[in-house]
Amino acid sequence: MSDISPPSVNRELGVALRRWARHGVGVVRVLERHGFGTVEPGQLLAASSAGETAGQVYLGALDTVAVPLAHAALSGPGTRGAHVAEEPAVAAGLACAGGATLLGHPLTAELADALGTALADGQPAVLASTSDGATQLVLTGPELASQHGGLGTAADQTVAEVAKRLLRQGATSTERITDAGLDVLLDLWVPVPTVLVVGSGAIGDALLAQAALLGWTGRRITELDAARGALAEFTEADVLVLLDHAGKFDELLVEGIRRGRGFLGALGSRRTQAARRSRLTAAGLTEAELARLHGPVGLDLGARTPAETAVSIVAEVIAARSGRAANALADIQGRIGA
Repeated sequence: MSDISPPSVNRELGVALRRWARHGVGVVRVLERHGFGTVEPGQLLAASSAGETAGQVYLGALDTVAVPLAHAALSGPGTRGAHVAEEPAVAAGLACAGGATLLGHPLTAELADALGTALADGQPAVLASTSDGATQLVLTGPELASQHGGLGTAADQTVAEVAKRLLRQGATSTERITDAGLDVLLDLWVPVPTVLVVGSGAIGDALLAQAALLGWTGRRITELDAARGALAEFTEADVLVLLDHAGKFDELLVEGIRRGRGFLGALGSRRTQAARRSRLTAAGLTEAELARLHGPVGLDLGARTPAETAVSIVAEVIAARSGRAANALADIQGRIGA
């Protein structure tokens, strides 16, 4: 059984960028922002020389400023401020009012094609530019090893190091780099996770539904060989949730742990987890290796139903991908969503 969510907005944006590249592309990104509540990083709006647009900035709430800026960016870089009051912000789907400084700049054919291809193909991609938009750098590929354009030798190296560190966290990010005399805006797009559910049952159904709600792709597999084949294609962003308690699936966990990619979780009671851990130790896994397995998978939310259990599982995945301890927002300091 396989359940796949619709193409992501970023993949559709990538297709558009690739199609428009030869004739010129202008893009708009978020240089600074305040308010709006929790919003996704990597906001990007693109415009073609034919007057088309793709992507969006803050669910379209800033379109009156962002769309003209994207078209103007075809001719050269520039910035504009934008503010949205509470009522239109909420109507657009944002949590609250806010303001932003938007950066618009052109992309050369090479950069637009490289960025578009990566987004369309579900590959990690970085778009970095000086804060004035005058120069741009695109990094693409599983390890961000392909470079297009540049900001200058020293800056390129710093941006690449920051980008690869962010990539290891497995989540789309936006960073402002102001160290060592730099002022660079960096957007990193990481492919959405594929959730591989191994086993059947109501929790698996709920988990696939929750994954779809988040815009992740989902697959259910019940046979070991098929699961091993899917695991072999795992990236750092992908998620395995083992529901089946049969000992034959220990082999899958051993392979996954030793490959060192993605989030590996296993459902089961304390007794089931202890028995599985004993078998995995006998199979040769060390304590350090076993620490990569999230078992029992999920956060302690008091979940009772399959749907609540699915929420607890994806919550742990999100926390792990972002490197957070999953504390209550009221108990932490600093900007929410930073």
